[in-house]
Amino acid sequence: MVKESAPVLHTILKTAEPIAKQKIPSKYSITAALSPLEKKEEKPATVVKEELPSNHFTETDLQEAWAKFVADLQVTDVITFNAISSFKLAKKGEDTVEITYPSASAKSEFEKVRGDFFNHFMHKVNHYNIIVEFKNDVTLKKEMITKRKIFDKFAEINPVLRDLDDLFKFDFN
Repeated sequence: MVKESAPVLHTILKTAEPIAKQKIPSKYSITAALSPLEKKEEKPATVVKEELPSNHFTETDLQEAWAKFVADLQVTDVITFNAISSFKLAKKGEDTVEITYPSASAKSEFEKVRGDFFNHFMHKVNHYNIIVEFKNDVTLKKEMITKRKIFDKFAEINPVLRDLDDLFKFDFN
């Protein structure tokens, strides 16, 4: 005889919420971007200025360091060297260095290497309170002098040269 088994009843559990994963908000929310953000008041940070050494340095120290820096720059970065090689540095006071530059573009090239030069110089002379002042001087610009420009300069002094140029058709190439 075969025994008949009783049917097994399975109970089905029901939940109020879906069993699937919870919805994860995205990292960028449009509604959060559109709503104004509350700005927190920033408290100024208290800066404790420590006393750094300010040993005396001479004009010669400054000129030697600048010459060495420019010579090193000629090997490592020729473009920056060409831009800043005509700069003049001068010591104006105990803590002040005046940098005379020919153009704004040359000054922007100098700003790229300014930290390197002054960090090295301050460590070398042990003077950490150096103030840098900039002065624009157009006469420092390097100009390519051609034979034509030399001729024009002499022709201003002696106008007879213009007549000779018209007569003989000088070639200044």
